[in-house]
Amino acid sequence: MPLLLLQSAALHSRLRFVPTCLRRPLPSACLIAFTAATLATLPLFALAADKAGAKDFPAISRFKGAEIVDYQALEFDEAVLPVKPVFLQPPPAGGLLRVEGKVTSITYQIPANKTPLEVMRNYEQALGASYKTVFACNGDDCGGDMAGYISNSGQVVPAGWGHASFETAKNRYLLAQRSAPAGDVYVLLYAMQETNYPTFLFQKTVEIKPMPGAQVSVLDAATLQRNLDVDGKVAVYGIFFDTGKADVKPESRSSLDEMAKLLAKIPVLKVYIVGHTDNAGTLSGNLDLSQKRAEAVAKALASTYKVDSQRLVARGVASLAPVANNGTETGRARNRRVELVVQ
Repeated sequence: MPLLLLQSAALHSRLRFVPTCLRRPLPSACLIAFTAATLATLPLFALAADKAGAKDFPAISRFKGAEIVDYQALEFDEAVLPVKPVFLQPPPAGGLLRVEGKVTSITYQIPANKTPLEVMRNYEQALGASYKTVFACNGDDCGGDMAGYISNSGQVVPAGWGHASFETAKNRYLLAQRSAPAGDVYVLLYAMQETNYPTFLFQKTVEIKPMPGAQVSVLDAATLQRNLDVDGKVAVYGIFFDTGKADVKPESRSSLDEMAKLLAKIPVLKVYIVGHTDNAGTLSGNLDLSQKRAEAVAKALASTYKVDSQRLVARGVASLAPVANNGTETGRARNRRVELVVQ
């Protein structure tokens, strides 16, 4: 949020006037109001350019005349998105959507003569063809603590900390979603303005995707054997494919190595190589895809590691044997797997 503009020397000189609520361990809802009020008194050259390294989200252009005052892009993180009005005392129940993926947060400053209504209407018009509205509200309809929740990046504001002066009838909130085969995209927009101050727009985009794997590995032949001995099967998550494809990717090498070591250690072991998918797409398409992926793994073991192909039987079961809820991206990522099953 705009607090990062404290890098400005002019703003540093005003820190002795920081409100009491900003001296607490967690920034309160007054964060936005204090920052905007201070920025409004700075000379125009203090906001003459975007924050260093900042850029617009590729699929959405900025509002005309806007400047980026804060920016953060994380390749993988959780975002907690309000889908109902926010009242934090007690904390909201059932009104928050938790999603994981690439999270990009941008705070724009927009000229003061552009109201939150005009800003949001333009975004609604631009998003309308491709995105569906999940939740939208304005002013008090957003709940008494929406500004505090947004300013604290989804952290609960302790009781007694008050509300931001931005919490007025002018503020507007929109959460929109676009469905795509590669993963859904969520766009959170919160436009806010206090009289005679610039309009601020907070934009958070979440590109749903599984966490990048193969960064930490505990898979080895001994672990595979222990799981087979106990359960008769073991899930191998270190086998990678491009979306909708059945070619085993090079980064699968370490997992294939351990599978081959296991099969070499126990020459009498025969296994089914079972391909699993999530429930995205059609069942018939996923049955075909999972079969081809299982066959690709069996082929790699036979050709690269010289495992007798008679010991390997490939089967694809699509989404018929999930280990997690397909209603979340985290669950879908767990369901996309290859298993070894003792014949």
